[in-house]
Amino acid sequence: MTFARTMTRLLLASALASALPATAFAAPEPTRDPTVPGITYLETPPGQKPRVVITADPELDDNNSLIRYLLRSSDFRTEGLIYTSSQFHWKGDGKGTTQSVPGREYTRFGLHLCPCTSYRWGPNERFIDDEVEAYAKAYPNLKVHDRGYPTPAQLKAVVRWGNVDFDGEMDHDTPGSDLIKKLLLDDEQSPVYLHAWGGGSTIARALKSIEDQYSNTPQWAAIRAKVIAKAVIHPSGDQDDTYAKYIKPHWGEIRYRHQEGGVPLGYAVQSTASPSDAAYFTTAWMQEHVSSKGPLGANERVWGDGKQMSKGDIFDFFGLPDQSAKELKQKGYIVWTPPLPKGEFLGEGDTPTFMNLVDNGLRGYRGDSFGGWGGTWKVVDPNAPTKSFGADMLAQIERQVMDPNYMPPPRPRQPTNPFLAPVMNDLAARLAWATTPTYAGANHYPRIKLEGPAYISARPGQLIHLKATTSDPDGNRVTLRWWPWDKAGTYAGTLTLDAAEGESTSFHVPADARPGDQLQIVAEATDDGKIPLTRYEKVVVNVAAQ
Repeated sequence: MTFARTMTRLLLASALASALPATAFAAPEPTRDPTVPGITYLETPPGQKPRVVITADPELDDNNSLIRYLLRSSDFRTEGLIYTSSQFHWKGDGKGTTQSVPGREYTRFGLHLCPCTSYRWGPNERFIDDEVEAYAKAYPNLKVHDRGYPTPAQLKAVVRWGNVDFDGEMDHDTPGSDLIKKLLLDDEQSPVYLHAWGGGSTIARALKSIEDQYSNTPQWAAIRAKVIAKAVIHPSGDQDDTYAKYIKPHWGEIRYRHQEGGVPLGYAVQSTASPSDAAYFTTAWMQEHVSSKGPLGANERVWGDGKQMSKGDIFDFFGLPDQSAKELKQKGYIVWTPPLPKGEFLGEGDTPTFMNLVDNGLRGYRGDSFGGWGGTWKVVDPNAPTKSFGADMLAQIERQVMDPNYMPPPRPRQPTNPFLAPVMNDLAARLAWATTPTYAGANHYPRIKLEGPAYISARPGQLIHLKATTSDPDGNRVTLRWWPWDKAGTYAGTLTLDAAEGESTSFHVPADARPGDQLQIVAEATDDGKIPLTRYEKVVVNVAAQ
């Protein structure tokens, strides 16, 4: 075949492909969860809010994540706010019983702090109650801006104490585990998202209680299938090994979703953030938008705020202002992260676990989605080995503490995260709501509507046209941006859009895209309010065979 004839055929095929209309298809069923014969995993029904349970230990970033969660609670059905333990915090049983688990932080750094009767747990710990009470003070303002906020009474009614006595203790039922058990056994055809910000002991106890009650009964197979279909665990790592030791061996088919590549909000995030992202963690930004904004903002832990989780905690030096690492070490502290200027962002390490559940248009928790503000989600293979939480981190810290001549390699700056500015502005805007009694006095989310289907089936080479319209309840100007979300799609190449801004764009499905590949294109609408706010739409293109 001559070169001319070959080129003619290729051009003809391309033209025909472009002429073919793209076809809409229904949102696909979940494809990334484990396959279990006879079990259909539940999805939150359209139009309903996700059912959420938060279990948390009294770590600084748990407190801060809880503040953001409450500010976004208009998006959820909050079914439980539960105190739990972890390897880093446990209360003790009040009977003088001691515990020491090999390899924990209290056995490292030349320390021998345990066996001990409790570990890093204040005698009057009530951080969940404190934040709910702060929310109650903000609620009259919050409901002006969004009628979907739960009442303070509704939140107070679901606060429980879970399994807090020891690291990984799941030997007895608690009010918290009883609540989770009740939710998993109820007749609602909707998943329950169980967030483990601390250890998984309270969740594990609920599952163990179900197993103990039903495993020797004729209903066991049906009960077990029901729980597996309903439970979704969103962990901040396996902080007490209860997933590895109990949940995984006994309930390995339960969806256990790690978030990867979400908006970075952990400790010392400013040291690796791009310059534009780091601006949202400065003392000036935090003071203007967070620390000065009412009871919830005042409760946000920041560097050098004079507070400490529990008296005498040698790992918690965050509240001491204007102290160098050398000075802190001389005072007996284990300096495991460099001290930062007074008033700077401290951390919200658990926030990504619920960010894919927020109502921002990305549909981050739906079966057709690879994620959202919380990053892409990955279901853990129950047959893969489970690594103890924090082992590598502790080893790195131990080397720094024990060897004064060791300098860890510098951590590179990360590229600007496409979601970080919207996420931080979202926090600022919600705190503005909490302190603004009139609707006109604050900014609100722009509206975006996709014209045409959100799910498209198309062949390689086809031309796809996309269009959306925007509006704003406050009369602000709205900028509409389009961008391919490479981390979310499965196509390995580069997708180029014909226009990055404006109400419409188009693109050709790449010629080398394979059947089964998926492309995801984000439509991002941001207003020009004093605190800019963003909403999204998303188009999912499934590549079909020629």
